[in-house]
Amino acid sequence: MTIFTKIAKGEIPSWKVAENDSFYAFLDINPLAPGHTLVIPKNVEDDYIFHLDEETYAGLWAFARKVALAIKAAVPCKRVGVAVLGMEVPHTHIHLVPLQTEGDLDFRKEHPVIAPERQAAIAAAILAEYEKL
Repeated sequence: MTIFTKIAKGEIPSWKVAENDSFYAFLDINPLAPGHTLVIPKNVEDDYIFHLDEETYAGLWAFARKVALAIKAAVPCKRVGVAVLGMEVPHTHIHLVPLQTEGDLDFRKEHPVIAPERQAAIAAAILAEYEKL
């Protein structure tokens, strides 16, 4: 069982920003920017997004779109960037990152330290926007 499966099952705490029966979104613990969110399928642990069956693949992207709209409404940014790397955790995941510039999506840059209280507030704001959609 991957760490992301444990997070989706509530066995490991996370700052949840959205959830449905098949997918889960939560704030990254090592974010590139405030509001950096990971979107995962709950019931599939394959580590390569292109191995997903078509229904799960399409559903994951539809869920990620809705989460991105909520992020854009809750976090001041010009755009919400998307990255699919999948190198760190062997579980398909999409990174949604609030951007001011294209350089904000550089995973090699120094990551900001965000206090847990601020992470919780950001997650609550994104969840509130998600629930409006």
